Amino acid sequence: MTMMTPPPLEQQEDEEMLVPHQELTEGPQPMEVLSAETVSASENQQVEDPPTLKYRWTIENFSRLNTKKLYSDIFHVVGYKWRVLIFPKGNNVDHLSLYLDVADSATLPYGWSRYAQFSLAVVNQIHGKYTIRKDTQHQFNGRESDWGFTSFMSLSELYDPSRGYLVNDTFVIEAEVTVRKVVDYWSYDSKKETGYVGLKNQGATCYMNSLLQTLYHIPYFRKAVYHMPTTENDMPSGSIPLALQSLFYKLQYSDNSVATKELTKSFGWDTYDSFMQHDVQELNRVLCEKLEDKMKGTVVEGTIQHLFEGHHMNYIECINVDYKSTRKESFYDLQLDVKGCRDVYASFDKYVEVERLEGDNKYQAENHGLQDAKKGVLFIDFPPVLQLQLKRFEYDFMRDTMVKINDRYEFPLQLDLDKDNGKYLSPDADRRVRNLYTLHSVLVHSGGVHGGHYYAFIRPTLSHLWFKFDDEKVTKEDAKKALEEQYGGEEELPQTNPGLNNTTFKFTKYSNAYMLVYIRESDKEKIMCDVDEKDIAEHLRIRLKKEQEEKEHKKKEKAEAHLYTIIKVARNEDLMEQIGKEIFFDLVDHDKVRAFRIQKQLPFNHFKEEVFKEFGIPVQFQRFWLWAKRQNHTYRPNRPLTPQEETQSVGQLREVSNKTHNAELKLFLEVEIGPDLHFLPPPLKTKEEILLFFKLYDPEKEDLKFVGRLFVKSLGKPTEVFSKLIEMAEFPPNEEIDLYEEIKFEPTVMCEHIDKRISFKSSQLEDGDIICYQKSLTSTNRNQFRYPDVPSFLEYVRNRQVVFFRALEKPKEEDFSLELSKLFTYDDVVERVARQLGVDDPSKIRLSSHNCYSQQPKPQPIKYRGVDHLVDMLVHYNQTSDILYYEILDIPLPELQGLKTLKVAFHHAIKEEVVIHIIRLPKNSTVADVINDLKTKVELSRPDAEVRLLEVFYHKIYKIFPPGEKIENINDQYWTLRAEEIPEEEKSLGLHDRLIHVYHFTRDSNQNQMQVQNFGEPFFLVIKEGETLTDIKIRIQKKLQVPDDEFSKWKFAFISLGRPEYLQDSDIVSNRFQRRDIYGAWEQYLGLEHSDTAPKKAYTTNQNRHTFEKPVKIYN
Repeated sequence: MTMMTPPPLEQQEDEEMLVPHQELTEGPQPMEVLSAETVSASENQQVEDPPTLKYRWTIENFSRLNTKKLYSDIFHVVGYKWRVLIFPKGNNVDHLSLYLDVADSATLPYGWSRYAQFSLAVVNQIHGKYTIRKDTQHQFNGRESDWGFTSFMSLSELYDPSRGYLVNDTFVIEAEVTVRKVVDYWSYDSKKETGYVGLKNQGATCYMNSLLQTLYHIPYFRKAVYHMPTTENDMPSGSIPLALQSLFYKLQYSDNSVATKELTKSFGWDTYDSFMQHDVQELNRVLCEKLEDKMKGTVVEGTIQHLFEGHHMNYIECINVDYKSTRKESFYDLQLDVKGCRDVYASFDKYVEVERLEGDNKYQAENHGLQDAKKGVLFIDFPPVLQLQLKRFEYDFMRDTMVKINDRYEFPLQLDLDKDNGKYLSPDADRRVRNLYTLHSVLVHSGGVHGGHYYAFIRPTLSHLWFKFDDEKVTKEDAKKALEEQYGGEEELPQTNPGLNNTTFKFTKYSNAYMLVYIRESDKEKIMCDVDEKDIAEHLRIRLKKEQEEKEHKKKEKAEAHLYTIIKVARNEDLMEQIGKEIFFDLVDHDKVRAFRIQKQLPFNHFKEEVFKEFGIPVQFQRFWLWAKRQNHTYRPNRPLTPQEETQSVGQLREVSNKTHNAELKLFLEVEIGPDLHFLPPPLKTKEEILLFFKLYDPEKEDLKFVGRLFVKSLGKPTEVFSKLIEMAEFPPNEEIDLYEEIKFEPTVMCEHIDKRISFKSSQLEDGDIICYQKSLTSTNRNQFRYPDVPSFLEYVRNRQVVFFRALEKPKEEDFSLELSKLFTYDDVVERVARQLGVDDPSKIRLSSHNCYSQQPKPQPIKYRGVDHLVDMLVHYNQTSDILYYEILDIPLPELQGLKTLKVAFHHAIKEEVVIHIIRLPKNSTVADVINDLKTKVELSRPDAEVRLLEVFYHKIYKIFPPGEKIENINDQYWTLRAEEIPEEEKSLGLHDRLIHVYHFTRDSNQNQMQVQNFGEPFFLVIKEGETLTDIKIRIQKKLQVPDDEFSKWKFAFISLGRPEYLQDSDIVSNRFQRRDIYGAWEQYLGLEHSDTAPKKAYTTNQNRHTFEKPVKIYN
């Protein structure tokens, strides 16, 4: 990012940096150089400081200069030649123009470039603090050999003697230049420069790459991954352990950046997942959970817990009576507040902050009633590897959106969690363990809440050396970049002219630390262990070395490619095999014929020996034809090689034949075989003869095949070769035939009838042309065939499309396929589908297109006659699919489109059942109409029972629909519509009664206590004033019919804004719920924590439609 300093008060506000005019019409002028001093780096930094030089240029008799521009003497910075360029009267502006120039740009080699950060200053010789200094940076090259400020300062200010810039007509300029090494992205070698390699980005996987690099550089973790049992029969794309072993092995031993596709395939991800940016913490949790599961029953079982698991104690302690409640919980990472905290220690202080339960919020202590109490969290133990997630993202209720917290937040190189006599530790903590941690890695997020880029700073050996892992690129960095520059906050731009009361300019730094990994000093030796080849399974070493050898072989071939020519030889056998099966147009697919890799200097006659060895055709019986690409983009054999050409080298011949400088030489091998199947010498070809290729079409079988080639006389007529064509087709001797010339097929088919009464030359036929022929048809028998002639068949082949149909309710299962034409109309397509499905009325077929990115049906089905042709149904943005989804409707689609269809899940009040009902009503109907229609279809507990309609999304109730609401805008594609009877107790709420939301939730053992995941069916519950949790539990157990042994394991929590506060049996629940409005009150609810053992129901959020946002999932 290039930052421009604000201009002085008298400068133009829209100051612009420009490259000056490049004509060097005037040479350097003599001047006095007072000093040129090199600034030596005094700090002992880990990464070598870039060379810097300060240069001072004093110009006398400045006002009398009579030149448009002026150059300083040349000064050197590590061998680079620089000079300052000044326009004393301005570069076509009324400001002084000042630039830094590459002094020897005219003599540097083509393609040169150098990168410099520099400042230019006009010195105030009276008051140094008013010196005007401006900083910038630039990559200098042949096109931009000077760079600087066209409007540096106003000329009126410069020439005003009272200002101090021109004293005794002397003018002083200072330049400070720092030359940095230009990192060419394409030629930069991470392994060579740093000893480490990066990971390739699949689209939006930088978040994953930064996490994987962090985990890889925890050697104990890497060793455990290597020791996970895998076999030589496993495939990386289907085995997470093997894919991770393979990835780590390549990171350890490869010289180039490593791909992650095998790993993401082992997760069960498709391309769409790889282009979805997710959360690092979420991926970390899910990946570690999967590895923990895969490690069970192996020699490395428990590694994840051993490395990352710590424990804290939640406690509530009464102040006035002797009562204390505690609960031990584990964590794999800790979420620390950033907002309102200056550093990590402040976050830990906030984490263990004691909350007072008093007044209306007193604690119901068992056997002691309501009591004043202290509530908090203390740590029992910390893990060897401490992962700290910094809460850079949070929900802003005022703006109703997620925001990123870019506040300054410091983190130390060494973190002492025993500080202040162990104030973070619980009484049960083992004080013999020294909780002193050293920083291992800093994961950074650069960007905003809706996206950005992730990378990591890591100390792989915990030495003073830091490295930046940014996808494919790894660079050495100094500690300041890894630490201070990732604190976030604001940065102040240097003032242009201090002393003139300039406004201070600040900008927010959007790159900041997002996750920190610390390693405990006492465990450092064990965690940072050696990992070498003996830790890697032999089958894995063999597999990966073989992969590497193949890669090296391909690399070698690529490097030597300029020495070789690829010769592709097509023969009659190839045409016979391909035409009518793999291809229909042209003669051959050159990618599927025999290819020879031949040295360019080899004489072509020697290559013919290679052909003899391969095909067994003696050299004297071989004749080769060159292929030519015609203007209509078809390929045809053009002419045979001359004897003289065959004496040339392969490389010369390729250049003669190939105007596009392609590395390939394409040839057709003509071989004549006699009746006794012996080879014959190639017939003499005269100028009057042309070589034609023939295809035969059978309209009955709809079959096209290659039958041979013939030399014909250019002035002869087609009738002269009819007998040979009839013999090749094995027709009866007197069969009438029709001939067509296949001309082209892109962008449309062109196949024209040949008049057999005129000569081949008159029909403009030449060497390599293709003639298709068939039996002549009468007007009567033409109607027997779908495609009676060659042009209609080729048109069909050009536009045919095999479409795979799937039932909409089973979008992952292929049902059947149909061969259709891209030109089919909407009616043609639904008619064929209806016929396939045995549906009498095609208008009852409704189709949906395929989303190529999500691999799901598009949410909106295709409207009746809403598209013109099949090709329009298959296009999704710039991609074409071959999948359509179908539904069989019970009424015709045109009629249905006039109605609003809602899918409503009815929950019976007494029976343990949920039934899905499809409600169809006119679009101007109301929710009351839906309920009335539903009542006619369902069994109610009582005839006078009242029914309500709810909106449920992700296992939470978001809305109770008012009866008068119009149904036209209700969306049931992403939200579940639930209907249920209104319980009698809700109809007669007392003055102090509360109607609250009750949701099921679970929390994985390695998830932070602040995060919950809802599941199951949410419901409402009436709670009364003074009612304890014990009373409410009895009613909930009865309502849900949960067995005692299972219900005893459930935990109950008041959850507000996703944060659970666990309740005790004696707690007065109504005290927690102060809101009476349940509409929009889903952020406060009574949470029932237990494991999700219920089978997934088919009616949950419409499964055949993709949801707005996909969570991170690893499927295998």
